[in-house]
Amino acid sequence: MQRITPNLWFDHQADEAARFYVALFPNSRIGTVTRYGEAEAAVARRPKGSVLTVTFELEGQEFVALNGGPVFQFSPAISFSVNCKTQEEVDRLWEKLSEGGEPQPCGWLKDRYGVSWQIVPTVLVEMLQDKDPARSQSVMRAMLQMKKLDIAALKRAYELK
Repeated sequence: MQRITPNLWFDHQADEAARFYVALFPNSRIGTVTRYGEAEAAVARRPKGSVLTVTFELEGQEFVALNGGPVFQFSPAISFSVNCKTQEEVDRLWEKLSEGGEPQPCGWLKDRYGVSWQIVPTVLVEMLQDKDPARSQSVMRAMLQMKKLDIAALKRAYELK
């Protein structure tokens, strides 16, 4: 068992969201699905037998999705950062996760469930940590103009300084 597990509170889409996320990432799977019993269903005003929680793994990281009702909603104060090696990976994840959601600046997006993600090319981190401040600042300026991050454009900014 993982020591720290992120828990995601959904109104009623926990199962749908978990299956959506698992389909996007390799080495991912659905785990246990628990259902509302009679006592919990009465308290939560949910149908008995409906999905209460879904455990799932994304790339080996465990999560729990909970159908807890409309009391709480997601905020960008918590996000999931996905490191991508290629532009193709950035493009695929950006397209799938932003579908029905909302693109945000600098590689951030909200998915259709309101969960915030950062789709980040690994080369960006390397360029931003360059010892030459002119290079890293040039890359930062370029990134600040983007929604979905473009590796080729970031590399051009890096070379221009």
